[in-house]
Amino acid sequence: MTPDLEAAARELTAARESGKPCPPLRGRLLPDGDVDAAYRVQQAQVGEWLRRGHRRVGAKIGLTNPAVQQSFGVYQPDFGVLTDAMGVPDGAEVDIARLLQPRVEAEVAFVLGADLPDGRVTTADLLRAVDHVLPAIEIVDSRIAGWDISIVDTVADNASSGLFVLGTTPRRLAEVDLRLCGMVLEHAGEPVSVGAGAACLGNPLHALEWLAGTMARAGDPLRAGDVVLSGALGPMVPVTPGAAYEARISGLGSVRTLFSRETS
Repeated sequence: MTPDLEAAARELTAARESGKPCPPLRGRLLPDGDVDAAYRVQQAQVGEWLRRGHRRVGAKIGLTNPAVQQSFGVYQPDFGVLTDAMGVPDGAEVDIARLLQPRVEAEVAFVLGADLPDGRVTTADLLRAVDHVLPAIEIVDSRIAGWDISIVDTVADNASSGLFVLGTTPRRLAEVDLRLCGMVLEHAGEPVSVGAGAACLGNPLHALEWLAGTMARAGDPLRAGDVVLSGALGPMVPVTPGAAYEARISGLGSVRTLFSRETS
């Protein structure tokens, strides 16, 4: 089939603006497995956000867990774009009406203090470029009805991005072992997701290296000031309206978000 990029972008935009999810795109508007076409749909939407005055502030990495990759039939992560409109202050209430089908997951966020190379990116490049790391909660969302997504659906939908919350306790890379850092995500004082840095491609730094290389090859390298959400440390959790969630990552501290109650 021939991909209908414009129609796919229109449907995702309509779903985002109306609050009503759309059917899966794969096999209907985009060929199943055509990841390149899906990224073109993502780029079209991001371009429109930037034209509306949003500012790009970084990127998010998805599909960093091998088990999740296997469920999608892919063997590499994906990525989406973060804008300033997606950021939520630590502890602030999120209006749940902004979201369609929100879920939360705890992650390590990298903040770059220097540009990364336009060519091949090495671990040494990353160690020099990362200014600090932070605990983060990503509020993932899907414009696809029932989270019935394939790799094509999620990539086109900006890697199922929603909002993100950064903690306020910056740490240097040398201060924490990201591979071994344990994570617990709590709701009402009870653990709802647990994990560790090793669940994210073996080490969140590996996820950052993958993204840096991918974007450099695409001619759009990561730059100083960029925030990178490196991928989930444990299972994502559906959001309960009116609930608060707190993620604690050993060596990095904690970050918290809460959601408004649904209104009729």
